[in-house]
Amino acid sequence: MAITLNPDAEVVKTVREGLKKKNGYCPCVLEVNEDTKCMCKEFRDQIADPDFEGFCHCMLYYKSKE
Repeated sequence: MAITLNPDAEVVKTVREGLKKKNGYCPCVLEVNEDTKCMCKEFRDQIADPDFEGFCHCMLYYKSKE
């Protein structure tokens, strides 16, 4: 398993700007709570699934099975 940033630098830049504006909370959701703090609970749960491979909700991180 490996967690990497999205290879698209523009996506990374945009999401990081959003995270900065929201004090580290996911810029893609309206709720601000511990579950939406980056790296969000949704993606942490996906990481725990050995069969999951893909991007987090906001497309900042990618989990590969390798």
